[in-house]
Amino acid sequence: MQDQPILVIGATGKTGARVAAKLEAMGLRVRRGSRSSATPFDWEAPETWAPALTGVRAAYITYFPDLAFPGAVDKLQSFVETAKDVRVQHLVLLSGRGESHARLGEEVVRASGVDFTLVRAAWFAQNFSEGYLRDPILAGVLPMPGGDIQEPIIDIEDIADVAVAALTEDGHQGILYEVTGPRLMTFEKMAGALSEATGRPIRHIPISFDDFHANVAASGGSFVADVFTAIARETLDGRNAHTTDGVMQALGRPPRDFATFAADAARSGAWVSAA
Repeated sequence: MQDQPILVIGATGKTGARVAAKLEAMGLRVRRGSRSSATPFDWEAPETWAPALTGVRAAYITYFPDLAFPGAVDKLQSFVETAKDVRVQHLVLLSGRGESHARLGEEVVRASGVDFTLVRAAWFAQNFSEGYLRDPILAGVLPMPGGDIQEPIIDIEDIADVAVAALTEDGHQGILYEVTGPRLMTFEKMAGALSEATGRPIRHIPISFDDFHANVAASGGSFVADVFTAIARETLDGRNAHTTDGVMQALGRPPRDFATFAADAARSGAWVSAA
C-alpha cells in the first residue's frame, strides 16, 4: 500500500501545491490532480475522476472554487462514491470554518464508508501574499468588511503540514481537525503586522459587504462575487472569533503566528511589484 501514489487534487492551488511538494520531499509518490496535469482532474468533468483515483491509496481533496458554489456538495458526493468504488483507502478533505456548505461536504466524506480526516480551516494568511488581496496590499490598503470582527487567521503551511500528517501517518483516521492561528486579530491589526513586515504603511479600510461584492465582481464576475460575499457575510459575523488547538492536536506543536508569516513572506519578495 505504501508504494501506491497519493492523489493531490488542486495541486496548483494554495494548499495543494504545498501538500504535493511536502509529500514529494518525503520521497513519496504523488499524483498531481489538476486540469493541466499528466493525469487530468476537473471537478466539471466527472469522467476524469476515476482515472485520477484508480491505483491511489489516499487523496487530498480541495474543491475549486469553494464548497459553497451551487452543485459542489452533489459533485463531492459522486466523487467519494467513485473513490470508494476504486478502493481508495483514505480521504483528507479541506473545508472552511464556519461555512454551512462546508459542513455539508464534511458530512458527505464522513458518511462515505472510506477512512477520512477532515481539516476545517480558518481564514488563510496567504490571501494577502498570493491571493486576491495581494494587489491591494501592494497599493498600501486592506479593504475588508466585518468591522472589528476578530479572526484567528492561519498560515497555509500549517494546513499543509496537518494534511500531510493525515495522509502519511497512522492515528488520524476519523478525526476532525479544526485549525486556526494562535491568536485573534482584527483586520486593522493584520494591516499593522503587514506594515511592520513590509516597512511601509498599509491601512485597513472598513468597507460594506456591498462594496466587497463590487470589488470581487470587478475582477471575478457577479456570480463569483455572489458566492464569496455570501461566505464573507456568513463567516465574518463573530462565529469564528475563537482559537482552536487543531494544529497542536495533529502535529504536537503550536501554529505559526501571523507576524511570522508576514515577515517570511516579505523576505521572500511576496510584495515586490513586478513594475
